[in-house]
Amino acid sequence: MTAKLSNAQIAWRAAQDIQDGAYVNLGIGFPEVVARFQPPGRQAIFHTENGILGFGEAPAPGEEDWDLINAGKKAVTIKPGTAFFHHADSFAMVRGGHLDVAILGAYQVAQNGDLANWSTGPKGVPAVGGAMDLVHGAKRVAVITDHVTKDGKPKLLEACTLPLTGVGCVTRVYTSLAVVDIVDGRFVLREKLAALSFDDLQSLTGAALHLDGDVADLTCPEV
Repeated sequence: MTAKLSNAQIAWRAAQDIQDGAYVNLGIGFPEVVARFQPPGRQAIFHTENGILGFGEAPAPGEEDWDLINAGKKAVTIKPGTAFFHHADSFAMVRGGHLDVAILGAYQVAQNGDLANWSTGPKGVPAVGGAMDLVHGAKRVAVITDHVTKDGKPKLLEACTLPLTGVGCVTRVYTSLAVVDIVDGRFVLREKLAALSFDDLQSLTGAALHLDGDVADLTCPEV
């Protein structure tokens, strides 16, 4: 397979679509990297399910205050305007539609927008957690992921085979090879790596890729 984007580059690309002042929740793990790449002149307001809004960057190593952590148990900093609140209030914000964007990882995404990002398998995430609330509470749900699994199987599918996190919830997928929108139950290709042909990309995708106008080159800096 052709060279692909690194996880940091996928996160960078996803960050470019976050608007200034947007209220954003980043999923535990890989999606948290998106916070490092806010474009100049833009400042998202980050939300975490355990009850912080508007927190700052990760502290320098050795300067962590372990009373200040996000939902992924990673240390954060506070800044002017940071708010703290009860866990139940945090989920009321999610369920009440007050988040503009949720960015999550995925095991599988279906062409109709179904998302599977947890598994009951021996190495799977043990429970669906707050993701089930995020995918139906946020105004926009995006996924960042490798285009294929570690053993080369497609992660973009006609239908998910793993337990669902949410139904018809994903609108855009940022992968290591492409940017794909979900429109009317179809995968619509928006960007792809220039060195990868459409046919090669299709061979790595488990459902039909559709075209709607020109496909832009997927370019990211070294980050």
